[in-house]
Amino acid sequence: MFKQFKRYISAQKLFTRKDKILLTVSGGLDSVVMCELFYQSGLQFGIAHCNFLLRGQESDLDEIFVKDLASKYNVPFHVNHFQTIDFASEKNVSIQMAARQLRYDWFEELVEAEKYQYYATAHHQNDEIETFFINLLRGTGIAGLHGILPKQNHLIRPLLFTCREKIEKFANELQLKHREDSSNSSEKYLRNAIRHNIIPQFKYLTNDFERIMIENIEKIRETEIIFNEMLEIKRKEIVNIENSKVLLNIEKLLALYPVKIYLYHFLSPFGFNNETIESLILSLNEISGKQFFSPTHRLLKDRENLIITEIDNDFREDEVYYIKEDDIQIFNPIILEFRITTESEMIKINPDKNLAYLDFDKLKFPLYLRKWQYGDFFFPFGMNGKKKVSDFFTDQKFSIIDKENTWLLCSGDNIVWVVGWRIDEHYRLTTKTHRGYIIELKKSF
Repeated sequence: MFKQFKRYISAQKLFTRKDKILLTVSGGLDSVVMCELFYQSGLQFGIAHCNFLLRGQESDLDEIFVKDLASKYNVPFHVNHFQTIDFASEKNVSIQMAARQLRYDWFEELVEAEKYQYYATAHHQNDEIETFFINLLRGTGIAGLHGILPKQNHLIRPLLFTCREKIEKFANELQLKHREDSSNSSEKYLRNAIRHNIIPQFKYLTNDFERIMIENIEKIRETEIIFNEMLEIKRKEIVNIENSKVLLNIEKLLALYPVKIYLYHFLSPFGFNNETIESLILSLNEISGKQFFSPTHRLLKDRENLIITEIDNDFREDEVYYIKEDDIQIFNPIILEFRITTESEMIKINPDKNLAYLDFDKLKFPLYLRKWQYGDFFFPFGMNGKKKVSDFFTDQKFSIIDKENTWLLCSGDNIVWVVGWRIDEHYRLTTKTHRGYIIELKKSF
């Protein structure tokens, strides 16, 4: 076991002998064996134990056992008592999910605070097989079938080289004491139901079940590497980022097959689920304007692109932001810089749309920024007559999101600048202008 353990650490490049590792120890058989392997291998480690306060005296006895284990090995001991039930209620998640989040957040904090390089969990091959079936039953993509990864950022899993049967044999040979978690026998948890009911049926069909499954998972993991390489090639061809918007080219999307699996991987990071993606696919050949929502993002089907933006729950459409005469810069809702020219100053006009050159003496302060409203109109610079702002948006091929993100700079009841696009003809610089008012849009949010 020791030789396999060391070979696995080396082969997977989990850590070096100079690294200090935080072992996450429940007191169960697997984590006790992990401690013994680290100790006998002469590696540097400390022990962390979570008391979730869920099993009364049993939880307290687990804590005492693990504390004694740390004393036996003469290594640092870290413990945390979590109000798990309260946290689950507050976050509206299951007890299992609450415990998972609490422990992993704490482990990450400990690694940073106590200068550990990694933290280790005692997952082994049987856990990997169980996780495969859990993800299969819940519905997943290829990433959910690749098994438990040996290394993820600060997290390492140094027992994935072995199985439960060999761990038990090793513990019996060394007469290692451990704690039994009574909840492991409860089949109300999906993992336990799979462990006690489903997997034994497969083992009945073939004695080689565990070896075959580990080989299958390894093949899936290797296939995922190839798949991800191709996915990234297509992502670079189709997905672009402009300011705070993510754009997916519809024409190039439609050329993909199967489009659903590509869209799943492009959109799932933004919280879009399988059902929404299926509805989206049906609309790809329809007219623009349809919108789809995830808990965090909005997707708009525009003429040429799918446009993804983050949902701003704090935004108010009727919000107005005022600009005083002596302001030289504002930062909210957008960054604008202002400069008043002298009467004798020659102004050289830059055609950049992010710059507005206005006649200062025609403006009424305070100016203000607001969003477009139905019926708005202005007199676009270089054009004869007035134009509805909505028609101007259409001429410029604005998407719904572009319209929502565009600000209007107003003086009194008049629009003087569709910010970043066009000023009003009545406020332009002329030969009669005494002072210019130069505004620069530095950055849009």
